[in-house]
Amino acid sequence: MKQHPHFFSSLQGELYDWRLWGARAVVMAFAAMAGLTVVALTWMSETAFEHFREVQQQAWWMPLLWTPVATLAIVWATRKFAPGAAGSGIPQVMAALSPEVSSPLRHFFVSMRLTVSKMVLTSLGFLAGLSLGREGPSVQVGAGVMHSCRHWMPKHGVVSDHGLLIAGGAAGIAAAFNTPLGGIMFAIEELSRRPEQRSNGLMMAAIVLGGLMSVSVYGNTSYFGVVGAIRVDRLDLHMLWPGLLVAVACGLLGGLFSRLLIVSLSGQSGDWFSRLRRRFPLRFAALCGLLVAVIGVASQGSTYGSGYLHTRDLLDGVDESSGLFFLLKFVATWITTWAGVPAGIFAPSLAIGGGIGSDIAQYTLGISSTTLIALGMAGFLAAVTQAPMTSF
Repeated sequence: MKQHPHFFSSLQGELYDWRLWGARAVVMAFAAMAGLTVVALTWMSETAFEHFREVQQQAWWMPLLWTPVATLAIVWATRKFAPGAAGSGIPQVMAALSPEVSSPLRHFFVSMRLTVSKMVLTSLGFLAGLSLGREGPSVQVGAGVMHSCRHWMPKHGVVSDHGLLIAGGAAGIAAAFNTPLGGIMFAIEELSRRPEQRSNGLMMAAIVLGGLMSVSVYGNTSYFGVVGAIRVDRLDLHMLWPGLLVAVACGLLGGLFSRLLIVSLSGQSGDWFSRLRRRFPLRFAALCGLLVAVIGVASQGSTYGSGYLHTRDLLDGVDESSGLFFLLKFVATWITTWAGVPAGIFAPSLAIGGGIGSDIAQYTLGISSTTLIALGMAGFLAAVTQAPMTSF
């Protein structure tokens, strides 16, 4: 077959254009940096929560004093120094991707300054014992690091600003969950809105490299470790109706949770709490912190933090918490987000969904089925985020 005359000239230009390869090297270097930054956020969050657990186990009443004060301080610091760091981080990256947002205004949603602020404030949230996750913040952290590489790129770089934001945010998810493939699905389903960006090989490679940074530090294990890895039971017809019940329950409750967050954060309901939040945001934050602490005491500490430990115990079949866990975790996560602290909802959603699956398994099968727990985790997260493939 005769080659097109432009084939060899295109190939030569691809191989010998040092500016092109230099830009690619910059993108890959910042992708690795984004992954390592998320690894640092993981370490900071886990260390902070370990300190909280040590104090909480020694004095069960301490969160009743500490959590409200810490929540007030976090909201004050967020509003004064980094208002763009509030929330989970994913809406901020989505806003930065919006065509209506000009390039100079993107620094309000993604920047290296916000990346550092998000890491510190999220870690303080874990130190306070609030019900939050670090995966959503990892998206904003990764996007901020990746977007900063535009200063080192040529004017007509190989990746646009939108592409850098998508790659950074997805690399954050890949590193947070130790799943490079999950990061790619997140980029396609949640962040990307343009078909040409979905097939960008350099962007996909950057996402995978960001995820591999987590693998290099924590090892090639699942998000819940080797012991807590999800082992699906043998599937047969007797699990059909329990499976459908889990799917419907998680869909309805996940939709309710999402709706509560939207109404609460928008403040459009006009109720007394929304008016208090608008007029006295710091007092409202302290009240939310107190409610989270009360729920934590009532649940014997199981609702504090991301819910990772509880979910792992569910998967291992050693969980001894009450059947009200999912409801208490549901309310604690909603209140934490409503307070206005930088907080993600990915990991708490997994914990809530796992609790729903575990309860239905016990009521319908008489056993704690790992299959229904896994289905509940994916189902509730899919309903909340409306990203079923990423959740799967």
